[in-house]
Amino acid sequence: MSDSTINRRTAVQFLGATAGLAVVNKADAAMNKPVKEKSNFTYCLNMATIRGHKLGFVKELQTASKAGFHSVEIWFDTWQEYLKAGGTIVETKRMLGDLGIKVENSISFNQWIMDDETARKKEVEQMKRDMGMLAEIGCKRIAATGKGIATTPYPDLDTIADRYNTVLELGVSSGVIPQLEMWGFMKNMSNVSQVLYMAMKTGNKSARILLDIFHLYKGQTPVDTLSFMDPMPVEILHMNDHPATLSYQVITDADRVYPGDGVAPIKRILQILGRHNHPLVLSVEVFNKNYYSQDALVVAKTALSKLKAAAESI
Repeated sequence: MSDSTINRRTAVQFLGATAGLAVVNKADAAMNKPVKEKSNFTYCLNMATIRGHKLGFVKELQTASKAGFHSVEIWFDTWQEYLKAGGTIVETKRMLGDLGIKVENSISFNQWIMDDETARKKEVEQMKRDMGMLAEIGCKRIAATGKGIATTPYPDLDTIADRYNTVLELGVSSGVIPQLEMWGFMKNMSNVSQVLYMAMKTGNKSARILLDIFHLYKGQTPVDTLSFMDPMPVEILHMNDHPATLSYQVITDADRVYPGDGVAPIKRILQILGRHNHPLVLSVEVFNKNYYSQDALVVAKTALSKLKAAAESI
């Protein structure tokens, strides 16, 4: 980044539409013509939901397709296992086409964020190679998580933003955009305000953030403050829910349940992030051991049913 301030144009991009909406709403109210807002959702299965079944890459895709999904988030390590066992990128692409499946995103844990410069450069180079592979199968996104972040001390927001910009620029070149993922349990990446600031700080209009119902609760982001931002940088929302019996201090990933089976304000979140016909991928991501003990196809079908019910509630 060329300077220490957030680019004004980028700030308008991420926040300006909200201010503009206020003007439009006033004008509409004055004309007594309320605006009808429609949502545009894509239903998606994050393979974490059936990861515990240990099906392998091919059977995961087949299960998703049989359940009725046309979009998935793959886990890069599962795909790598398939490739190491003799599968190919060409075969992967053909299989996706035959099943009618689109890979919306790859869950990867490249440690682009780590402090050690030599090690970080190696991780960035590996992420570049991974993005190149994903581009070949038509995947246009890769998760940029906090894996590898130092904890003593944590890097500040500007430092993380600078490191994110490095992989973001590589993503722009490859056509596979890193999605800066909010993790509710991780300092300096636990709140929407933090990841949004870092995305804006890059000054890059291609910056995107990846949000999650569970992490909104875990990191205690006030849901109504989501309306302060334009939903444009959020292309994927991880869908799940949390039970009323667990506080944000003690809840873990394994406690996630299907969307609609808990007390999360899902309807309100979708009303905010799905406004203005903004295309939004709703991807079910749970790590529930009880679900892993059930038939994988039943789990995937249930996930799709719960997902549709949550989306249609708005």
